[in-house]
Amino acid sequence: MSAPTIGVFDSGFGGLTVLKALLEVVAEAHYLYFGDTARLPYGSKSAETVARYACEAASFLEQQGAELLVIACNTATALALEQIRSAASVKVLGVIEPGAQRARAESRTGKVVVIGTDATVSSHAYKKALAVLKIEALEKACPLLVPLVEEGWVDHPVTEQVAKIYLDEAFRDGFHDADVLLLGCTHYPLLKPLLHRVIPKNVTLVDSADSIAAAVKLHLQENSAGHEQTESDPSSLKFFVTDSVEKFRRLGKQFLGREIHDITHVDLKE
Repeated sequence: MSAPTIGVFDSGFGGLTVLKALLEVVAEAHYLYFGDTARLPYGSKSAETVARYACEAASFLEQQGAELLVIACNTATALALEQIRSAASVKVLGVIEPGAQRARAESRTGKVVVIGTDATVSSHAYKKALAVLKIEALEKACPLLVPLVEEGWVDHPVTEQVAKIYLDEAFRDGFHDADVLLLGCTHYPLLKPLLHRVIPKNVTLVDSADSIAAAVKLHLQENSAGHEQTESDPSSLKFFVTDSVEKFRRLGKQFLGREIHDITHVDLKE
């Protein structure tokens, strides 16, 4: 059988950390990545607008042949997952539920700290998902971390100090005994070495990118879609962006951890 074709959607660059995680556990697949770089950030948009943008991108990826859609964007997952699922004709997986399930599996105290953007935190999507799993969550918005990551300051003293301030505020009062830090933003995996230095020693770090990758692998196995890769049908990577191809090529490399080729500019009308 031929390799599955997986569409990965994000508002910009961060979803490339999800694609990186996917490539590590489901290497035998064709990947179509859509970054809506002309219309980011989604965090400042209304839920209705985010849903419209995300559904347009999902439809585009289906037209390109995607057999499974991964919503790598936390904001789109938080605000529009059900609308995307209703509009799509293929299976749609979002990043929040797998991350919450992994956090529950790792926690012994039943308390988890979630860090993310303002939009994701304001949606309380992680808090709600964790509450269903009987886990108490404190959500902490860390708005300075995304621009610091995009600046390339992933191991900079300024970034470490900012992260320490945020996390010191989170792991106190009723959550001093929280034992899991859940990364609720796809930019944050680049900060994992730094975050390990500033979180309490007893805290386990859960990466939603790794969690969704594991969920995709499980879905493919359960649906007998773990297609065998053959020499005549090698895996492939194709990228689609709504803004500068060159900027995506340049910035995207630090998120994906490899050079990015085969980028196509597309124009999704307002």
